[in-house]
Amino acid sequence: MDNFLSLFETYDVAGAFWVNIQLTFWAAIWSFILGTILALMRISPIASLQWFGAAYVNIFRNTPLTVIIAFGVLGLWGQLNVVLAEDFQVNFLRLAILGLSIYHAAFVCEAIRSGVNTVPLGQAEAARAIGLSFLPAARLVILPQALRGAVAPLGNVLIALTKNSTVAFAGSVVESSNLMKEMIEFRGDLVIPIFFVFAMGFVIIVVPIGLLTTWLSKKLAVAR
Repeated sequence: MDNFLSLFETYDVAGAFWVNIQLTFWAAIWSFILGTILALMRISPIASLQWFGAAYVNIFRNTPLTVIIAFGVLGLWGQLNVVLAEDFQVNFLRLAILGLSIYHAAFVCEAIRSGVNTVPLGQAEAARAIGLSFLPAARLVILPQALRGAVAPLGNVLIALTKNSTVAFAGSVVESSNLMKEMIEFRGDLVIPIFFVFAMGFVIIVVPIGLLTTWLSKKLAVAR
């Protein structure tokens, strides 16, 4: 037991999970913004925007996240010299956030589009009838209702994003899975307790997200 507790004195487990929380928080914001723009493109009456939105979703949804994160480090930073921060570690953290955002925006787009499908066609026709063009109609009438119907799928995307934040390990970000690997390398006699600690850490983070989104989806459900 003393050996196990000494792990927490030697390694900063809470700090590693804090990195995962930061990755999730910022990637959730950027992927939501990008995913909303993509969803607008996919329901736009302009064919070229529909094509771009569909192409983005199909390309990035079917590309492994590890490949995207590795490209950020090896391609953007290593080959193209794209620097997002002067600090070495912060630069890798921001590249990982960029990769997570680009990847999960495709899933956010589809979640919002599923919400758009719950909006009766008459709502869009009524918006057009009072003289609103596409963007005002989408902003004032369609998206507010679509987001209420998309809370549950968006919650699932957020849960997946939280767990996928461990892939930032491939981008040299010192987060929980990186620390777990280091702990197992040096304390191979405590493999099972180490796995248990990190598994429970993610359960503690993810379960409240699931409960909150389930509650919100019921609270904001539109009665038809």
